[in-house]
Amino acid sequence: MASSRLFNNIGRLGIGLAIAGGAINSMLYNVDGGHRAVIFDRFQGVKPDVIGEGTHFMIPWLHRPIIFDIRTRPRSIPSITGTKDLQTINITLRILYRPRAEILPKIFTNLGLDYEERVLPSITNEVLKSVVAQFDAIELITQRTLISQRVSELLTERAAQFGLLLDDISITHVSFGPEFTSAVELKQVAQQDAEKQRFLVEKAEQSRQANVIAAEGDARAADLIGKALGEAGDGLIELRRIEAAEDIAGQLSKSRNIVYLPHGPQMLLNISGSMQ
Repeated sequence: MASSRLFNNIGRLGIGLAIAGGAINSMLYNVDGGHRAVIFDRFQGVKPDVIGEGTHFMIPWLHRPIIFDIRTRPRSIPSITGTKDLQTINITLRILYRPRAEILPKIFTNLGLDYEERVLPSITNEVLKSVVAQFDAIELITQRTLISQRVSELLTERAAQFGLLLDDISITHVSFGPEFTSAVELKQVAQQDAEKQRFLVEKAEQSRQANVIAAEGDARAADLIGKALGEAGDGLIELRRIEAAEDIAGQLSKSRNIVYLPHGPQMLLNISGSMQ
């Protein structure tokens, strides 16, 4: 009997401890690092206090903790918009965002846990359409830094109205419609043809200048020869004949072929005279 009573008491104690442990466990909740909690009270609604990291007490059934991740998270948002010159473009923004921890109760009350889904796509499209519409399609390439800066300023201002902090905003992708792409390709081909034509014109001009210089040189040479002939008479011609005859004789002496030359002292002069 004594042992039976002992086991019954131990069983009752175990059951009591289990019930007490379950009750205590239901009164505790954890807030992990990089998170914050907001308490929903069944009678008072969302409480204004923001609960920090650690283990905290609550009243079961009466209180319900809502956990928020306040770490910076990335999100890419695509958008289709139009430029100032009525070109359609696809543009994608990469946003690093996080909620303001001190106003989490207000964010939960107005937007809920999926606040980023309700806010970021709409304000991103709104800002992109307003900024891109101020620029031509080609300016999106040449002035990309300026456009990115304007988008960042306006989007940060709009997100702050909903309690969101944007740590970084960058344009990661820009693509144009097929009409604009075809127009750019045609322009590049036209520029290449223009460069080719300019090269041909410059080449022809250089050739013309070379011909003019050569003609001027020939005219100058002819003028000098004419003056030399006028001053020296037939003596210059005879000198040229002798030089030509000596050159021919030197070439013939190096040749392996047998050459028969006519007899007489005027042989070289006759050869040069016949060649001219």
